[in-house]
Amino acid sequence: MVQLASDDAVDYKGHPADRSTTGGWVSAASILVVELCERLSSMAIGVNLVTYIHGTMHLPSATASTIVTNWGGFSFLLSIFGGILADTFLGRYWTIAIFANIHALGSGLLAFSTVLPSLRPPPCNPTLSSDCIEANGTQMAVFYIAAYTVALGLGGIKCSVSGFGADQFDQKDENEKAQMVHFFNRFYFFISFGTLLAVSVFVYIQDKVARVWGYGSITVLMWLAIVTFLSRTRRYRYKKCVGSPVVQTMQVVVAAIRKRNLKFPSNIQQLYHTNSEDTRNSQNARFSFLDKASIIDETDTANVESGIQNSWRLCSVEKVEEIKMMSRLLPIWATTIMLWTVHAQMITYSVLQAGTLRRSIGSFQIPPGSFNVFFIGAILLSLGIYDRLVIYVFKKQSGKKGLTNLQKIGFGLFFSVLAMGVAALVEIRRLKVIKSTNGVVLTLPMSAFFLVPQFALAGVAEGFVYTGQLDFFLSESPKGMKSISTSLFLTTIAFGFFVSTIMVSVIRNVTEDKHNWLPPDVNRGRLDFFYGFISLLCAINLVLFICCARWFIRKKAQISN
Repeated sequence: MVQLASDDAVDYKGHPADRSTTGGWVSAASILVVELCERLSSMAIGVNLVTYIHGTMHLPSATASTIVTNWGGFSFLLSIFGGILADTFLGRYWTIAIFANIHALGSGLLAFSTVLPSLRPPPCNPTLSSDCIEANGTQMAVFYIAAYTVALGLGGIKCSVSGFGADQFDQKDENEKAQMVHFFNRFYFFISFGTLLAVSVFVYIQDKVARVWGYGSITVLMWLAIVTFLSRTRRYRYKKCVGSPVVQTMQVVVAAIRKRNLKFPSNIQQLYHTNSEDTRNSQNARFSFLDKASIIDETDTANVESGIQNSWRLCSVEKVEEIKMMSRLLPIWATTIMLWTVHAQMITYSVLQAGTLRRSIGSFQIPPGSFNVFFIGAILLSLGIYDRLVIYVFKKQSGKKGLTNLQKIGFGLFFSVLAMGVAALVEIRRLKVIKSTNGVVLTLPMSAFFLVPQFALAGVAEGFVYTGQLDFFLSESPKGMKSISTSLFLTTIAFGFFVSTIMVSVIRNVTEDKHNWLPPDVNRGRLDFFYGFISLLCAINLVLFICCARWFIRKKAQISN
């Protein structure tokens, strides 16, 4: 008996989807496999990329850090454009299928570039010698092509996987709606599990076996994930493209600019509406210049009467109001960017620090990039304690369900201040050890486990900010703008990486004539000053966030009343 899904889902032929033969857990699991391998591949490359650029390609540490943060920033920024393609043209299935292949191609090119000696400079240890030959233009060009092919694939996959997985469950069926909640829990578990495998097993393969085996193995896994994903093509549920909220936002802005010289009609009921009369009096005064996008001029009148609407010239009041509601979130959005700047240090300079210290447990040598396992472990541990203990205490004491999303973000930002402050103190100790050895040893007589607190504190910070951000953007955005709220979340990560790039560039230029904070060799720099500066910026950012959060709560109360 055919059981049609009730949420406009279709099968691969475009017919209404049969709930008994399409979607469900098996289909969702096939999609999760792609996310697992994408996360594993991206993190295995990302957390250990700085050691490859500095140690193998012989670029200065600051340059290596900048390359990694730019790569990470563009990866998440590209997810916005991938989302536009998925929502407007390709659909989520084809977006995943195409960009997963691009991702695998990129990691394969990266593996290939590590095999040919002509694609890297002669072996040399930049820590012991200042005469190492840097990679030439051709060698870096091949590296950039491979790395940014991976970034392009990552952007296309990340914007669609969670949404396509959710499409496999009918939200109007109570049983499947409950299953979808469990899907998101497992989605986060798969992300975390893939990250742990990346920073432990696959980073170890890269450092202790060979880069080609490390990059080659994740390429093979990505191809296997693609085969698994494609094997369920006939069993997936699909949603038709309805247009991207990002494009809708651009349409409102463009239409408002084009009509900036027009005057508002005396009666706001003469503006362009698409909803019923009882919803027409909900306009607010914020960002009133956007309201001009809904003014109907002579050209628009002719188009509307003929049934033709150019959304780049005329937008409904309802659409404009949704964009204005999203604008309330921007102050909170801006004050969460610094958290991801801290994250950028964990995969760049903190990894370079670890490379100079003793990392052995008995005869086992921990790769520098694998110290991010403490970062990921702290995320999982802190969220586990929060879910099992903190929420229980809140319910028992006050009946509340735990911290609000804004409180979680603030709590996480506070830990980001501590993380960078502790990192500065640890670096002061490391510099004292360097001075005592006159900087002539390859491995400093100091345990790399002194770095664990900064990784752990940064992990706690990210765990709370990540979950708080996601909850905030999804719960506070208007109903028709849930997709763009996810894009806003991803842009904070992208801009956090770019802020790190800008900071490194500015500090290098300002300090290079005096005592260079960020020289080619971290042992000759002042990372303690750099970390301390970031901690100060995080503290200022925390104060700004508290002000913005109080403003948001006050405005929300006024709107509710």
